[in-house]
Amino acid sequence: MSLKRLASAVDALELAADRRMRHDEARATEQEEYALMQDDRSRLAVELDAAVDRSRALESANSEAAKRLAHAAQAIERILGRLGPEGG
Repeated sequence: MSLKRLASAVDALELAADRRMRHDEARATEQEEYALMQDDRSRLAVELDAAVDRSRALESANSEAAKRLAHAAQAIERILGRLGPEGG
């Protein structure tokens, strides 16, 4: 009877050890996946910052180009105004 209980206890211990090992492996995998997600998040944050910077630079260049075009249009209007109706 005691050998049966001992064998049963050993079996239970082996099952518990096996469950614990699978749990630890799963936890390690989860931690690795979490670390990868953190790395991806950091990389995406850097890429987003760069995209925002490029967007701001383009907006600034667009604004400057619009100002220059407006000045050029005014200059052309002044020149055409000096020429008068007979010059056009």
